[in-house]
Amino acid sequence: MKIVVAGVTKEVDDGLTVSALIEQERVETPQYVTVSVNEEFIDAASFDSRTLSEGDEVEFLYFMGGGC
Repeated sequence: MKIVVAGVTKEVDDGLTVSALIEQERVETPQYVTVSVNEEFIDAASFDSRTLSEGDEVEFLYFMGGGC
């Protein structure tokens, strides 16, 4: 099936979970990533059970602290 990851169309296996996608995409700090699917934030506790569907749009978001 085809999904869009960070604006790039990719061919992935049917039934791919968010956790598996994070691993497949080699996300550097998966413990700190926030994931949205079709502009809906996914709770980290659901990463193992949330499966992706044809045409889903996935974004990985990293929140950084700092400043004055």
